[in-house]
Amino acid sequence: MRHQPAAAESTSAERLPWGALFVLILGTFMGVLDGSIVNVALPRMMNIFNVSTDHIQWVLTIYMLVGGMVIPASGYLADRFGYKTVYLGSLALFTVTSMLCGMSWSANSIILARGFQAIGGGMVMPISMAYVYRIWPKEKIGMALGIWGLTMMVAPTIGPTLGGYLVDYFSWRLIFYINLPVGLFTVLLGLALLKETPRLSGLKLDYIGLVLVSGACFAVLFALSKGQGWGWTAQSTATLFVLGFFCFVLFFFWELHVPQPVMDVRLLRNSTYLLSLAASSMASIALFTGIFIVPMFTQSVQGYSPMQTGLILMPAALVAGGLMPLAGKLFDKLGAAILASCGLALVGVMTYVLHNITADMPVRDLQLLLCLRSVGLGFSMMPLMTAGMNTIPGPIVAQASAMMSVVRQVAASFGIALVTYVLVDRTAFHTERLSEAIGLLEPLGYYHYNQVVAGVSGMIGPTAANGTTPGVLAGMVHKQAAVLAVGDAFVIAAVLAVAAIPLVFGLTHGRIEAARKREEERFIAIQRGGGSIHPVGVTEQSH
Repeated sequence: MRHQPAAAESTSAERLPWGALFVLILGTFMGVLDGSIVNVALPRMMNIFNVSTDHIQWVLTIYMLVGGMVIPASGYLADRFGYKTVYLGSLALFTVTSMLCGMSWSANSIILARGFQAIGGGMVMPISMAYVYRIWPKEKIGMALGIWGLTMMVAPTIGPTLGGYLVDYFSWRLIFYINLPVGLFTVLLGLALLKETPRLSGLKLDYIGLVLVSGACFAVLFALSKGQGWGWTAQSTATLFVLGFFCFVLFFFWELHVPQPVMDVRLLRNSTYLLSLAASSMASIALFTGIFIVPMFTQSVQGYSPMQTGLILMPAALVAGGLMPLAGKLFDKLGAAILASCGLALVGVMTYVLHNITADMPVRDLQLLLCLRSVGLGFSMMPLMTAGMNTIPGPIVAQASAMMSVVRQVAASFGIALVTYVLVDRTAFHTERLSEAIGLLEPLGYYHYNQVVAGVSGMIGPTAANGTTPGVLAGMVHKQAAVLAVGDAFVIAAVLAVAAIPLVFGLTHGRIEAARKREEERFIAIQRGGGSIHPVGVTEQSH
C-alpha cells in the first residue's frame, strides 16, 4: 500500500512556507540558547542555595544527560503522533518547566525541574530539523537549513551575554522566566502556521532499543562530563565507558533484527550519510571547543566578565550566522564538497593561528581571528549536515535527524572533555617547565628573579617585595602556563578540523544523488518485503 508523500517533494512553484520555518527556528533557538545561558548563573545559584560546585553542576549535567536520552525517541513520536503535535508539545513542556526552574527554592528542586525541561528541549532540535525536510522543496533545502542553522552558531554566543546581563542587573530567575513569553508566542504561532503531517498508526515503540540507546547515551555522556573530576582512569569512569560501549553494541545488533527500530542503524550502510555524520561531528568538536576555550581564556586570563566575554564573541557569531543562509544557497548550486572543504581548511588554519594567543592580546585582534574562523564554520557546518540528510527518504527523515543529533551531542561532549583534559594536563606541564626556567639554579634564573623583585619593589617598596615576590612569580607562571595550554588546545581543535577534510570529498553532488536513489530503492524494497521500518499500511488523517 502507498504512503502519503512528504511535503518536501512538492514543486518549487509552490509558495515557500517561511512562516513555518520561522516557528521552527524560534523554537530551536530557545532550546539551544538554554544550554548556554544557565552557565553564568551557576555561581549565583551556588551562593543562594549554599551548595558546593559539584552539586550545582548538576543543573548543567542533568540537562545534557536527559536531553541525550530522549533524542532517540523523537523520531518515533513524530511519526506516530505527527510532527506538529510533538514539536509544539515539546515546546509547551519546555516553557512550563522553564517556569518551574525559575520558581525553584533549592538546588535539588531546580535540578529536578531542569531534568523535565530537558525532555522538551532535547526533542526540539531533531524534530525541527526533520520538519524542515517535510515542508521544504528538496531542491531548495540548503537555503532553508542555512537559515535554520543560524541557531547553532548564534544562540551559544548570545547565551552568556544575555545570561550575564540578567544575572548582574536583575535576577538569575529571569534566565528561565524569559522563556515564558517567547515559548507561549511560538506555540500560538505554530498552531496557526504549522501543518500537521500524516500520522502512522501502525507503529510500535521499540522499548528494548530505546532503553539500550538511552542507557548508552547516559553512560557515555555522564562519563565525559565527570571524567576530569573523577580521573579518566578511575574505576567509575571506566565502568561507565564500558557500560556505554556494550549498550551501543547490543543496541546495534538488536536494531538490525527488529521490524520497527527506534533508530534505523541500517542508515549507517549509507556511506554518504556516514561520511556526513563523521565530518559534521568533527566540525562540531571544532565549533564547541572554540565556544568553550575562548570564554575561559577571556575570563580566567584576561579578567573580563561573562557579559563582556559574550560581547567579545558576538561579532564572530554574527559572521557565522550571517553566512549560513549564503552557504545554503551555494550548497543548492555547488554541493557540499567544495564549500565544506574550503570552510574546514579555513577553520583549521585560523584555529592554528589562534595557538599563538597571548595574555595581553588586544580584543580587536582576537575578534578578527575569531571572525575569520567563523567564516569557515559558516560555510562548512550546514553543508556537512545537509549532504547526508539529503540521501534519506522522507518517511524516515525523523530517524536520521535523531541519529545525527545523538552523534553531535556525544561529539560535542567529547570535544569539551578533550579540551578540558588538554587544558588541565598542559597547564600542569607548562607550569613545571616555566618554574624550572626561572629557578635560581638555572643560568638566567637569578636574573629573571631579580627583575621580578625590582618590579614588585617599585609598586610596594623593597621591604615588602622580598616576602611578596614568590607569590607574584607563582601567579605569573600559572597565568603564562594557562595561556600556553590554551594554545595547545587550539592546536588539537585545528587538527580535528583538518582531519575532517578528506571525508568531505565523498560528499560530491553525484555521490549524494546516487546514495539518495539507493536509499529510496532500499526503503521501497523493505516496504514491499513486509519488514518495513515504518508500516505505512495505515495512516491517520492529518489535522
